[in-house]
Amino acid sequence: MSSFELYETKTRYYLIGTNQSRQKYRVLQIHRTNPKELVVIEDDVVYSETQKTRLLNMIENGNAHVGGLQLVPMRIHGIVGFIRFTQGWYMIFITNVKQVALIGGHYVYHIDETRLVPIGPQVKVDKNSDEARYIATFQNIDLTKNFYFSYTYDITNTLQVNMTGPPPMNAHSDGSTPEMPVGHNDMFVWNHYLLKSGFKDLNSRSGWILPLIYGFVDQAKISVLGRNVVITLIARRSRHFAGARFLKRGVNDMGFVANDVETEQIVAEMSTTSFHSTDRLFGNPRYTAYVQHRGSIPLIWTQDPTNMSPKPPIELNVVDPFYTAAALHFENLFARYGAPIVVLNLIKQKESHKRESILGSEFEQAISYLNQFLPEDKKIKYIAWDMSRASKSNQDVIGYLETVAQQTIDSTGFFHSGPEPYINVMRRSNGSDTPERSTGSRQHGVLRTNCIDCLDRTNAAQFLMGKCALGHQLYVLGVVSSPKIDFDSDAVNIFTEMYHDHGDTIALQYGGSHLVNTMETYRKINQWTSHPRDMIETIRRFYANAFSDADKQDAINLFLGNFVTEDGQPMLWELNSDYHLHNQDPRIQPTRRE
Repeated sequence: MSSFELYETKTRYYLIGTNQSRQKYRVLQIHRTNPKELVVIEDDVVYSETQKTRLLNMIENGNAHVGGLQLVPMRIHGIVGFIRFTQGWYMIFITNVKQVALIGGHYVYHIDETRLVPIGPQVKVDKNSDEARYIATFQNIDLTKNFYFSYTYDITNTLQVNMTGPPPMNAHSDGSTPEMPVGHNDMFVWNHYLLKSGFKDLNSRSGWILPLIYGFVDQAKISVLGRNVVITLIARRSRHFAGARFLKRGVNDMGFVANDVETEQIVAEMSTTSFHSTDRLFGNPRYTAYVQHRGSIPLIWTQDPTNMSPKPPIELNVVDPFYTAAALHFENLFARYGAPIVVLNLIKQKESHKRESILGSEFEQAISYLNQFLPEDKKIKYIAWDMSRASKSNQDVIGYLETVAQQTIDSTGFFHSGPEPYINVMRRSNGSDTPERSTGSRQHGVLRTNCIDCLDRTNAAQFLMGKCALGHQLYVLGVVSSPKIDFDSDAVNIFTEMYHDHGDTIALQYGGSHLVNTMETYRKINQWTSHPRDMIETIRRFYANAFSDADKQDAINLFLGNFVTEDGQPMLWELNSDYHLHNQDPRIQPTRRE
């Protein structure tokens, strides 16, 4: 369902949803009699247009003595969810969208406008009340910036998961596009709490459930030697242990790290758009994807920004000899991506006053400890490299990272939906004994990159990994004759711009400013213009961290349901710390994860 209309009576809201062809309709009832209790009823019946009109007429006639049935004048594109503060419940609707990408015939949209609608009778909220303050805090999460969704494509999962998962339970006999076959990746559904309040099954295919991701989506079409290629860049931010830069560092006791972002680059040769071939579902051999991960160092550490220092001291709060939180984190990475896991740690290693290096030695010990319990082929590969020192001492930063990128691609591979094109077999026929690949390939394992903030150095390193992968992706599609592509080619210039926008967006979400050091900084180009820009962004980041991060953190805690209002409990702004909202209660024995 992609289009909705909202009708109201004195005791009910009726949300009518339909598909693009406007041939099938569904109805959602929301009760209004008790504003403190949320009652949402999904009607299982699928109505035709005639039946829908008859139903609305019947509702109108039944309510004629109490005001009848009124259409609420609002264009609705979907439901974000439901929330309650101190008084009644509210519905959040998407009222304006913009198409930003097309993946396999499925449109991806960016939210441009939303509306908060009270379910109970319209009552003016006193602007000095707690309710008004909660509404203002909730709306600090700007749903019109960097929230994305798709009606038909599961944007919470990678292309590899979507194209290689089990087939749909109900393959369509009418020739229409099958739905994505697997459940949503709960980690990236930012409106999970808001939807959970009103719907029992969040993996339901009823059409009401619309998972939102928070991050970045961009798409560019390029022509390479006359072949049309589409590059799509998707960043998904985890909803676990989410927050602002200095307020969320390291890992919580459940193994979730701060600034956890999964970045996927999809490269497709657009002879045909659909995922499907003429003989099988998800059989189009012209799709490739490569996935990377960034996240804070998985140790329990903090920085106290209250002394107004731009670089507060780093404190290791808990030294766990068994590295339990780090173990849970890597267990989650193995479950999501498989092995091998390559850790690229870019923090400083030698400092006159120890800051970042404190974490470096502890992180290395943690991985050495965890590797004792892993089989030889599953051991975590740890690469520590001081990128800042290398750049300042004029070492070949680009060359080193490109070498790491090539080694990583060789060990993890990447996803390709079909067999190797015959032209590549012909190119190798002169003296190479590499066998022809007659099936698709999958990515096994992931590169996990981090610096201290997982912003500036991390984005530059991830770009170089992505550039290396881009060359291989274009090569396996038969578009270029070699997997090595030059920096100053048109394709790489466009890809650089996309990655720069990606890095800026991730940095604004977590750090409050754009990237401080960009690829231009590390490639030593345009230094006269890039240096003043870097200084301005450093000042912006300091200001955001000092003055607006606390409000941002409150908004995130409220939006994600980390904090839920309860009678007799302190208000959100009265809490001294949100530590207990993101960690387990130490008095409760945690259940062992199998």
